[in-house]
Amino acid sequence: MSAYIDQFPEEAKVIRSAFYASFFALALGAAFGLIQTLHRTDFVRVIPAEMYYTVLTAHGVLMVVTFTIFFLVAIFTWAVTTSLDRGVEDIRFTWSWYGLMTLGTAFAAIAILAGFTDRTEISADVLFTFYAPLQAHPMFYVGLVLFVIGTWLAGADWFRSWWAWKQENPDERIPLPTFMVLTTMIMWYLATLGVATSIIAFLLPWSLGLIDTVNPTLTRTLFWFWGHPVVYFWLMPAYMMWYIMLPKFSGGRLFSDPLARVVFVLFLLLSTPVGIHHQYLDPGIAEGFKFIAMTNTMFLLLPSLLTAFTVVASMEHGARQRGGEGYFGWLGALPWRDPVFTGMALAGLMFAAGGFSGMINAGMNINYLVHNSLWVPGHFHLTVGTAVALTFMAVSYYFIPQVTGRRLASKQIALVQVVMWFVGMTFMSNAMHRGGLLGMPRRTAEPEYAGFQFETAIGTVGELNAQIALGGVLLTLSTLLFIVNMSITALNDRDDDLPSNTIPEPLSGPNEAPLVLDNLKLWTAIAVVLVIFAYSLPLGSIIERGGLFGPGGDAFPMFLEFADSIVFAFVGETLSALVSSLLETLRTVV
Repeated sequence: MSAYIDQFPEEAKVIRSAFYASFFALALGAAFGLIQTLHRTDFVRVIPAEMYYTVLTAHGVLMVVTFTIFFLVAIFTWAVTTSLDRGVEDIRFTWSWYGLMTLGTAFAAIAILAGFTDRTEISADVLFTFYAPLQAHPMFYVGLVLFVIGTWLAGADWFRSWWAWKQENPDERIPLPTFMVLTTMIMWYLATLGVATSIIAFLLPWSLGLIDTVNPTLTRTLFWFWGHPVVYFWLMPAYMMWYIMLPKFSGGRLFSDPLARVVFVLFLLLSTPVGIHHQYLDPGIAEGFKFIAMTNTMFLLLPSLLTAFTVVASMEHGARQRGGEGYFGWLGALPWRDPVFTGMALAGLMFAAGGFSGMINAGMNINYLVHNSLWVPGHFHLTVGTAVALTFMAVSYYFIPQVTGRRLASKQIALVQVVMWFVGMTFMSNAMHRGGLLGMPRRTAEPEYAGFQFETAIGTVGELNAQIALGGVLLTLSTLLFIVNMSITALNDRDDDLPSNTIPEPLSGPNEAPLVLDNLKLWTAIAVVLVIFAYSLPLGSIIERGGLFGPGGDAFPMFLEFADSIVFAFVGETLSALVSSLLETLRTVV
């Protein structure tokens, strides 16, 4: 079989464009990350303290939304076309969702970056967690809406391809890569209902002046309805790479196709009904609802543990095919000089550490010790910052030659780059976790308190800051090596010896998996029921206490006639009455 660009030349152009958009966001996000790291640790300050929040917003949005999701749509398009062995149904439709995502990114980025100048009133210093009471310019919210709609259309594109394939192969099991894409997108459609409602119904009208107030607890809850599943929207493509690419580069095959399907079904079911665990310290949400969220979150350990078992077993199989022997001797037979393998393996190792700190975040009582402290960014720099980002960068050394037909510029520099990222993140995340245990706050330009001394068990606060700064510098240098390597590769000579675009057959194939695993309608229905169970009563209680548009003021259109205002107020009161009635009925039933 030939390289991907030879099989699907038109799709390769879209994938290549998505990769380049992702890399551009990565480069900008890394630059902003270095600025905020050096500023916060007080080593080098090139911006005033109030501008720190513009930098922090740009870093967060570009890295954890733009970089990750543009990369996701690229490899998901590759996965569907490769595993179904057919191109997309309409390449013009594919370009349309890519264009919509790009336009949305441009709008949001302009709104954020405009905060660096006083010549315009446009700004969006709302951080990545863009709920009320912080308010952004309408352009920011419009950009987010366009971006999310673009992802919805991308999912529709992949479902169309699968449906067309299914009509031609009615008795065939869904190929595993396509199955992973479809279950991820079902989870995404469900999760984005929260953020879409928050933006379209509340934040955008609020920023336009159409309504005076919003309910902060409601918008925050709707954000986290999406804000935790989006973590798995980043992670599930990384998981897919671990299941598909790690066995291939280990020299073996995936241990179990059925177990991989079970894992993605579990993520579909369990990813969304857990967002309230980000709100343990929020008033207005009953402790019982928080306990339910904690319980649901703990169940998410199961698919992660199943993944660890399956992926490591697949790596061991590959190593033993390469001559590895003994209980641990097989580890030395793995291809550690290959940057694709090494990057993914180190990312998986770091994700295991992130899982342990995530268990602390998930527990109600112990979460109180680390909530909103530096521990939290220490955790997600292990998950999205390494498990996802390092996996994405590592597999780029395989995918960019596949979709460009060009020779990789330097395999040696690639290996140095992935190891440097791992080392840099080790320094940074370790110090962040320790700082969080001391109570150091997150999201602040000036974490030092006058007249207050942090007491460290080991080392000093200066040592922690030095570790964070050193880690930030190493991560930036790693990003620079990656961007240079990718840029030279894109301009390099044609490579006529590219590896074939193949996915090895699993040791335990799809026919050994129960047919019910492919019943997407069933799993979608169960996922919806779990979300209703987890969120209907909390949302009803929040609205009953604070109203749809917040306590202390009624929302009204700023420019409508008086009669229209009466109609608007009537509709709002009617909705509130309906919610109260529904809540009372549910309480009676329960």
